[in-house]
Amino acid sequence: MDDDLLLKNFFAEVSEVERDNQVLRILSCFKLNPFEYLNLPFDASPEDVKKQYRKLSLMVHPDKCKHPQAKEAFGALAKAQQLLLDQQERDYIISQVNAAKDELRAKRKKQLKKDTASKIKSLVDEGKYEQQYEQSEEFQQELKMKVREILTEQEWRRRKMQMRISEEEGRLKKDEEETKEMWKRKREHEEQWEGTREQRVSSWRDFMKGGKKAKKGEIRPPKLKTEDPNKSYVQRPVKRG
Repeated sequence: MDDDLLLKNFFAEVSEVERDNQVLRILSCFKLNPFEYLNLPFDASPEDVKKQYRKLSLMVHPDKCKHPQAKEAFGALAKAQQLLLDQQERDYIISQVNAAKDELRAKRKKQLKKDTASKIKSLVDEGKYEQQYEQSEEFQQELKMKVREILTEQEWRRRKMQMRISEEEGRLKKDEEETKEMWKRKREHEEQWEGTREQRVSSWRDFMKGGKKAKKGEIRPPKLKTEDPNKSYVQRPVKRG
């Protein structure tokens, strides 16, 4: 019996309650961890991802599941598969998983120093004791929560950086607009000055000819006082106090 027929028989037996439960499980998953959406371990292969997506997506497909949020759950599964099949995205998530493992191992090492019996057993088993522990449900649950913690911290840092970038872009845009406005005003002033050039030249010519009154609105330099050599000038007394 091939996989397609097995899946068909499986979904023929799936009840509406099971479909609804799957929708609720998907929607309650940690949004930054695509492995959780597909209910897969962190060491799942790309082929495992494809198979699990096919299975779960058929369960919550809006055409087969009557839950009002089936479409949302279906979209979340599609996004999770997309991320895990993208090598760059997958490498990033796995790097965070490895960081979480390192933290948990360091914590475990400190605990073993206090627990002499566990330390001796670990040394005798040459690492097998620790391997068994990391395969345990307890460790996997701790790892899941630690990965959540690290992914949350990284996402917060990313958002803070994005906020700073946006603020800087806003500042640069504001400076650019102010510079453009300054040059605009400068051009307008120069155009206005150039537009009154003929008027200024005409006023100056009239002044140089002498005897002509300046037209209304024209600028005319003040007359200079000249001394008459034949006329004596008496300085006015200066009042003091």
